[in-house]
Amino acid sequence: MRVLFRHFRGTFRSWRNLFQEATDFATTVGPERLVSISHSADRGEGIVTVWYWGEPDLCPGCGYNLTGNQSGRCPECAMPV
Repeated sequence: MRVLFRHFRGTFRSWRNLFQEATDFATTVGPERLVSISHSADRGEGIVTVWYWGEPDLCPGCGYNLTGNQSGRCPECAMPV
């Protein structure tokens, strides 16, 4: 397994929304795979990052199961894989 991450970005006024999005994603990842949730600020933007243990056959962007996918892109979020 390897550690994967997903960023959530927004303005300082939307911290509550950023944390809610990150929490919702972390819930789908599950407590057994969750490593950490961190936050930082960058040029007026808030950044929340969810770190989690991932399987090689899961999309690093959204966690979608890519078993059997031959396209090179996640069908859920279109991230190159």
